[in-house]
Amino acid sequence: MQPIISVQDIQKTYIMGTTKVHALQGVSLDIHKNDYVALMGPSGSGKSTLMNLLGCLDTPTRGDYILNGENVSLLTDSDLADVRNTEIGFVFQTFNLLPRLSSLENVALPLVYAGMGRNARLDRAFEVLDMVGLGDRVDHKPNELSGGQRQRVAIARALVNNPSIILADEPTGNLDTKTSVEIMAIFERIQAAGNTIILVTHEPDIAEHAHRIIRLRDGLVESDLKNEHIIRTAERTDAH
Repeated sequence: MQPIISVQDIQKTYIMGTTKVHALQGVSLDIHKNDYVALMGPSGSGKSTLMNLLGCLDTPTRGDYILNGENVSLLTDSDLADVRNTEIGFVFQTFNLLPRLSSLENVALPLVYAGMGRNARLDRAFEVLDMVGLGDRVDHKPNELSGGQRQRVAIARALVNNPSIILADEPTGNLDTKTSVEIMAIFERIQAAGNTIILVTHEPDIAEHAHRIIRLRDGLVESDLKNEHIIRTAERTDAH
C-alpha cells in the first residue's frame, strides 16, 4: 500500500546571520493512511521543523516530500496553500481561535476559503462541533469557553474540511491532566474513523496514545517504534 506521506532524505538548513543551522539532516520516513504517530524529541531536535514541512508550511532545503502521490517539495506557495486547505487539518497548543467569532463561525472559517456557500458551511460546522461534544456551545465565543472546550473547537475546525491528515502541535500543552485525557480520547475517535494523525509532543504520557512513536535528535530520526501496548489493546477491543 502506497504511504500517504513519504519523506526521503529531507534536509532543512536555516541561515541565521553568518551561521548555518542544520535543523534536519536527512530524515526519511513513511506514514500510511490511518497511522497515529507521535513525534518526540528534546528542544532543538527538529520535530517542529519536520512538523512545518509535513504541514506544507515550509519547504525542505533538500530531499523530497511526497504527499498522496504528489511531490509537494516542488510546489509554489499558492499550490502549497491549496494543499494545506484540502489535505491537512491543524490543531495548535494555543488554539488560534478568532476572539470575535462564535465557535460555529470559527469552525466554518476554512470552508470560506474552500468556496462553500454560507448555509452549507454552517451546517457542516455544526456537525463537527456536535461530533466533539459542543453542539450546545455553537454560539459561544472563545472567552466564554474553558481551555478544553476551546481545544475542541480547534479540533472541529481542523476536521471541517474532511482532511486526510490531522497535525496536532502540543495539543494538550495548555490543558490540565483530566482535560488532556478527554482531548486525547477525541483524537482516538478521529483516528478510529479513518484519519491519519501526527502529534508533536514532549510529554511521554501523551505520546503513549499514539500507535507509533518517532524520536528525533539533532535533526535525525533516533528511533521509530510501534507502540505495542496500544496496538494490542486496540486489537483486543476490535475482537470483542
